[in-house]
Amino acid sequence: MSTPVRTRFAPSPTGYMHIGGMRTALFAWLWARHTGGTFILRIDDTDQERNVEAALGPIFRAFEWLGLNWDEGPKAGGPHEPYYQSQRSHLYKAAVEQLLKEGKAFKDFDPPELIAEDRKQAEAAKKTYINVRRSLELSEAERQEFEASGKPFTVRFLVPRDQKIAIDDAVRGHVEWDCSLMPDPVIMRSNGTCLYNFATVVDDVQMGITHIIRAEEHLANTPVQALIHLALGNPLPVFAHIPFITAPGSTKKLSKRDVEKLRNSPQLKKMFDRADEVFPQLGIGDSKSLNPVMVEYYEKLGYLPAGILNALSRLGWSLDGSTEFMSLEEVVKNFTLERIVKASAGFDPEKLQSYQQHWMNQLSLEEKVAGSLPFLIQSKLISAEPDDATKLMVSRVIAALGDRLRVFSDILDYKEFFVADEELVYEDKPFQQRLRDVPESVGFVRSLREVILAVEPFDAASVDKLVHDFVEKQGIKIGQVVNALRVAITGKSAGVGLFDAFALLGRDRSIRRIDRALSRV
Repeated sequence: MSTPVRTRFAPSPTGYMHIGGMRTALFAWLWARHTGGTFILRIDDTDQERNVEAALGPIFRAFEWLGLNWDEGPKAGGPHEPYYQSQRSHLYKAAVEQLLKEGKAFKDFDPPELIAEDRKQAEAAKKTYINVRRSLELSEAERQEFEASGKPFTVRFLVPRDQKIAIDDAVRGHVEWDCSLMPDPVIMRSNGTCLYNFATVVDDVQMGITHIIRAEEHLANTPVQALIHLALGNPLPVFAHIPFITAPGSTKKLSKRDVEKLRNSPQLKKMFDRADEVFPQLGIGDSKSLNPVMVEYYEKLGYLPAGILNALSRLGWSLDGSTEFMSLEEVVKNFTLERIVKASAGFDPEKLQSYQQHWMNQLSLEEKVAGSLPFLIQSKLISAEPDDATKLMVSRVIAALGDRLRVFSDILDYKEFFVADEELVYEDKPFQQRLRDVPESVGFVRSLREVILAVEPFDAASVDKLVHDFVEKQGIKIGQVVNALRVAITGKSAGVGLFDAFALLGRDRSIRRIDRALSRV
């Protein structure tokens, strides 16, 4: 009978939820769900100097927004509580004592200065640094004397340097390391706290983790962790080191550290610019506070979880050579570790947008309205409790937009339908080019105003016919009229169809806006 699958994602709370980390979590979650196993969320907060308490919020929120529930962990509880490393130090110290007792670890009394000198000599000789095991040569009396006097020491794991350690990685295949080239890693500092590489193994053992699915940069940690697993009497879990996500047009990992370089990337510039356009309207900063490396960026812009999950699941994994659009349920059904590729996965904003657009197109009009309302409310374009008339207006605008509504915050690009007529902002360049600098177009608009007043019924089709009849009668080009009319009633040169805009605004509002524009010429 096979052991039930238990996977985990163990982030360090250092300020935000990385989109690459979310992809790693997703793969671990998918494998647990595919096999009917258990997914654990654990907070690896051993490095207290780097931890940011407020960062736990974005981590939990990212999972909850995407609908990736965890079976054990913070909030959910479970049989292996607590799920914070900072609260599990007693387990790590007990494991240290076990290894010391069994002769698989030792107390190293060498002062930092001496170790630094050893490193310096190794570098000068162009050799790999391997710690000198001086403390193993101490007599029992000397060790007891050092401890009695309070001489500081670290605890090092004793690497069996007469062997090799190997794993059969589910993604990368057979990998092995020569232990003779490995220094003995410190597993407990002189202040009694344990290091991540040791603590995470103790947790994985205690929580019964069967599959460690993580980013490939952790492969370097694997030989030491595998040796500790064996030393603690635990069978090796299955390791699966997945490829990291690269920045667009690069072989370098997508990283928040490179955010200023990413800001100028041709592929990402639009995403940063969009944050600078939208977030200030929502009162949540700009691209300096939220950027495309962070999961929260996508939530705050109104992306769909289905679009993000589809995109992330396809970064380094595929069902076949052609299937692109898959629901989370479909991915769960078909997900296997064998289909994860070794090559790094490039972050492609255009591809991400195609997934988003696909899933947005699956929504009903009512669902699009429900998703857009919070953005209009947050930007104060409508009241916090919109009435039926306002909701109807939102519905009509969204229907007129069609596939122009790519993410929910795009509704903010059409604020002309939600602001009062006297507060409509005219974009300077279009107003100058389409009205102020072309007096003949102004004359046509004045003439059209009179017939627009009388057209019946006042709908898109009727205004369309009216304008085309006017153009034909005047013997002019349609552009000489529609461009000026668009600026007059919407304040800008692009947007929904002109005649749809008339219908959305209605006769009275359209006339008021035409009059206001003419008064400013």
